[in-house]
This record gives sequence, C-alpha cells and structure tokens, in this order.
Amino acid sequence: MRLTLATMSALESRDAAVVNSVEQDDGVLGRAYRALSVGIVSVVLLIAFEATAVGTAMPVAARELDGVALYAFAFSGYFTTSLFGMVLAGQWSDRRGPLGALTTGIGAFAAGLVVAGTAQAMWVFILGRAVQGFGGGLVIVALYVVVGRAYPERLRPAIMAAFAAGWVVPSVVGPLASGAVTEHLGWRWVFLGIPALVVFPLALALPQIRRRASGPVDAETGAGSFDRRRIRLALGISLGAGLLQYAAQDLRPLSLLPGLAGAALLVPAVLGLLPPGTYRAARGLPSVVLLRGLSAGSFIAAESFVPLMLVTQRGLSPMLAGFSLAAGGGTWALGSWVQSRPRVQPYRERLMTAGMVLVAAAIAAAPSVLVHSVPVWTLAVAWSFGCFGMGLVISSTSVLLLKLSAPKEAGTNSAALQISDALSNVVLLAATGAAFASLGGGSTAATSGGAHPAAFAAVFLPMAAVALAGAWVTTRLRAR
Repeated sequence: MRLTLATMSALESRDAAVVNSVEQDDGVLGRAYRALSVGIVSVVLLIAFEATAVGTAMPVAARELDGVALYAFAFSGYFTTSLFGMVLAGQWSDRRGPLGALTTGIGAFAAGLVVAGTAQAMWVFILGRAVQGFGGGLVIVALYVVVGRAYPERLRPAIMAAFAAGWVVPSVVGPLASGAVTEHLGWRWVFLGIPALVVFPLALALPQIRRRASGPVDAETGAGSFDRRRIRLALGISLGAGLLQYAAQDLRPLSLLPGLAGAALLVPAVLGLLPPGTYRAARGLPSVVLLRGLSAGSFIAAESFVPLMLVTQRGLSPMLAGFSLAAGGGTWALGSWVQSRPRVQPYRERLMTAGMVLVAAAIAAAPSVLVHSVPVWTLAVAWSFGCFGMGLVISSTSVLLLKLSAPKEAGTNSAALQISDALSNVVLLAATGAAFASLGGGSTAATSGGAHPAAFAAVFLPMAAVALAGAWVTTRLRAR
C-alpha cells in the first residue's frame, strides 16, 4: 500500500511537471494562454476604441442635447467615478478575486454606453458617462490583477506590451470611424454599437479567468470585509477631483472656493490611498507609483495642446494636426515591445531612464514649431520619439508594480498605480489649462491665431521639467 501511494505520488508529480513545462514553453499566444490573452486584450481594444472615438462624437451630442455649456462635465463625470471604481476594484480583487470586479465593470461600462446613447437630455448623457467611468475603473484594475495571477512573471512584460498595442489601431482608426458613424448613422451609434461587441471577449476570457485567477489569494484575505476607510477615501478623491476640475474650468474669483474644497478633500485621500513615501520618492514601490503619475501626467497634458498649437499657430487643418501625432501610436507600441524582450530585463531601470529623457526632450522640442522657420514635421518626429519613451516607461511600471506586490496586495497596489496615472492627468491638465488661459490662450483671439506664443510655452516647458523629474525617479525604482 505504501509503495502504491508513493508510485501514485511520483506519477502525479511527473504529470504536474509535464503540465508546467508545457505552459513554460507557451508564450501569451500559446495554447495555454491564447484564449485568455485574446479575450482580455480584446476588452482593452474596445475600451481604447471608445476612448478615442468619443471625442469626435461628443461635440455633436452636446449640441443636439442643448448641453454645450455642460460639455466639460461629460469628460469629468467619467473621470471622477472611475477613481472610485479603481479603489473599489482593488479591494474587491484582493478579497474575492478579480472575476466579480471585471464582470461588474464590463456590465457597468456597457450600461453607461446605453444610457448615454439613448439620452434625451444632457444631464442624462452625463449620468451615462459617469456609470461608464465607474465600470472602466473597475475593469482596468481587475485586468491588472488577472495578469498578476494568471501569467508567470516571465510573460507579464509581453501581455503588458499587448495591452499597449491594443491602443494603437483605435488611436488611428477610432476618430475616423467615429466621424463616419456620426455623419452617416448619428452620434448615438458611437455609444450603442460597442456593448454588443463585448460578448466575444467575455466568452473567451471568463472561463480562463475563473480557472486561473478566481477567488481570494488565501482564506484569511477572503474572509475580510472591504476596508471602509479606503472606501471613504475613494469617495473623497472622486469628489475632490470633480471640484478641482470644475474650478479649473472657471477662472472667476468665486471658483477658488470649490477649488480649495476639492484640494482639502483630495490631499488626505491621496496620501491615504497611495503607498507610504510616494511623494518623497521612497525607493521601490512608492517610486514606481510616483513615476507612473509623472510620466502620464506630463505627456498627456502636453499632448492635449499639440493639435491646438498646430491649428492656431501654423494654420494646419484639424485632420492634419491629428495625423501629426498618428505615428506616435506605432512608436509607443514599439517601445512596449522592446521592454518585453527577455534580453532587456536586466536593464529595465536604465531603459526607463532613457524613456523619460526622450519624453522630456520631445515635450521641450514641441514649442520650437512656434518659430515659423522650423518645419512642422519636426514636431511629428520629436513626438514619435517621445511616444517611444512612453512605451518603455508605462508598460515597465506595470511590470514592476506586479513584481513588487505580494499576491494579496496586487489589487490595492494596481489601484494606486491607476489613481496616480489618472489623478496626475487631472491636476496637470488643470494647471496647464489655467496657465494657458491666464496668458490669453483661452481667448477668442487664440482660436484665430492671435494667442501669444508664451501661452503655449507656459504649457510645454513646465511639463518637460516634470518629465525630467520623472527621469530622476527612475533611479529610485530598485529597493536597496
């Protein structure tokens, strides 16, 4: 009997070794991971398409719903609820696994699209965008936890590169497709056409997620309830961000009141939700989270003003101004692919330093086209190098975060990374927008080419300095 049990144990061990060796030979598109990889990347692809397409349909929707005065809230409503969704998803995934957060998030995202697409009033449209943002916040954090649980460490750089590549086609095709749909079928179909497409990736991914990444990490984690303090902080950060955005859109003296109230809610919430030491760039995980905010915030804030500068200062059409940034999608994906190569893994931190230097150089070079003797195409070239640097950095921060996180903390830390990303976008966009407007950039003259070049310089040069600060933070990613 003892011999039989020993023989059975040996056979089971050998079978397990065979299964492990097969999975080790597979890449993210190998037989073991193909359905999961295609499913979750398809989810990212759909979210990316919606994010890039909605900007084209939004002006038509606001005009038809007689809500141009509330136009900005259609964007800020999405953002504020997504922050709350991120924190909730982190708690949910750590305690009960990412499956529930992911399916609820996709359901809320689809429901928000339906509400926005069928809205007959602007406030209902904004409500749909808010529901959509809550779902998007749940989904993005849950996907990170799925990657941390379902994929071995050696495959995580590749799947993060696939996530980045999932944004390339939508960034080029999304606005054009949205414009065609809006023109021929109506703006509502930009929102109503996406929910039906979610069925395919769900059918592929959910069985694999249930098998590989469902349930709590351990019984102790699963037995705990949600951290009510973090939920309160999540509400505080969402409300504070909303008030801050509202204040930034109205430069009258009275707007200081909601701005100060937003900051009073935001600061303690951020300090409570991000890893201790984030704002002093403590080594290891805090610096990873800080770097994500500095890189994403500086780049997105600067990029938001590139088309406006090209249209108003150099006379390009909106389409040509948009195409000047199109190559950046490809170089961003290339940077993500480079960081996923096994040969570069020992040099990841150095690659990230080089990436941030490229980002800072691209942002600093952008206002050179304000000098009319400088060819416009130089900005497209510079921006493609900046996007390559972003591809190196953004995917690498995701890889390092999962590497530095204990399994039971992957959800909370992934939420912190996304909060740093999203919140820096809002804070730096608010700051650059206020600086731009204070120098006359927001006046009627600005839209006809009369804005002083200093208004654009006040955007790009400070953001280049923020990116340089990010280059310094890359030297603190490795814990002693």
